[in-house]
Amino acid sequence: MAKNQLKGKVISNKMKKTVVVEVERLKKDRKYKKRYHYLKRFKAHDEKEECNIGDEVLMEECRPISKDKKWQVIKRTTLSKISEPEEELEEPTLEENLEKKETSTEFSENTTK
Repeated sequence: MAKNQLKGKVISNKMKKTVVVEVERLKKDRKYKKRYHYLKRFKAHDEKEECNIGDEVLMEECRPISKDKKWQVIKRTTLSKISEPEEELEEPTLEENLEKKETSTEFSENTTK
């Protein structure tokens, strides 16, 4: 018997060897026949802990590993764009602020004369 497979996006990897995958599905209303998207979150086993937030993964149904974990990550289909940390801007010190105020008051005094 074939095992079910789902594609989804990793939204959390804070747990050890576990990722939360959000799967988007298309559902059809019985009465009005309108189609709509709905999201469902699954916890999946990630043995190597290589999935990051934003990765697209393919997961397969498996035996229950824990209460909530019944899926296993097979492969990552699309990698997320992990940006490098940006350099933090240094805030001016108190002395620098005082110097700026002094120069701005001198300039304003010169223009009023």
